[in-house]
Amino acid sequence: MGETVQLKSARDGFQFDAYRAGVSDARRGGLVILHAIWGVTPHLRALADDYAEAGYEVLVPSLFDRLKPGFAAQDTAPALMAQQMGFAEATHWGADVLDLVQAAIDALAPPVFAMGFCYGGTVAWLAAARCSDLAAVSSFYGGQIPDYLTETPKVPTILHLGKTDELIPPAQVEAIREAHPDLPVYMYDAGHAFVAPNGYHEDSARLSKLRTLALFSRNSGLRGES
Repeated sequence: MGETVQLKSARDGFQFDAYRAGVSDARRGGLVILHAIWGVTPHLRALADDYAEAGYEVLVPSLFDRLKPGFAAQDTAPALMAQQMGFAEATHWGADVLDLVQAAIDALAPPVFAMGFCYGGTVAWLAAARCSDLAAVSSFYGGQIPDYLTETPKVPTILHLGKTDELIPPAQVEAIREAHPDLPVYMYDAGHAFVAPNGYHEDSARLSKLRTLALFSRNSGLRGES
């Protein structure tokens, strides 16, 4: 089980919450997990604990704390959809919270990796292009990535998308591939949110995790990692 810690933005000194899951054995690196519009949910805390078991010290920053401190849904909450979409739009789908992402990166000893889901998948894409001191990024079904195709990741980055994801139709996938032909874009036999409880697809979740861990291992710079 992890704990809630306080981080501070270097931009303006704003203090915000993050869930931290520490490692109990050999440390492979730090990992920043970026949440969907529902905040730091129980699912993401469990996911952080899972990656901590794999050797990653994890921080899950609460990216909406400037708008509603401490918000976290228990799971997807249809009654809150308009509010949460409003939060996403108010932050320009993550472009305005990268100082919080950078604070989480800076709080971890290298190598530091990032991954994100839905809203957080777009934030992860932007972090790969704009943040400093990341080693690699794994982005899951970031629906607004097509709005930021002029951004170019500075670190090894992979995308995970669902073949039947209505929020990211084939034309948008093709646009991503045309703009970044060398970028690994993995397509899964699943819809949106295939790692989350509301759209979970076991084979896709398992394979995308294996690919993510392989990406992190290749780019860790640690002796014995390939």
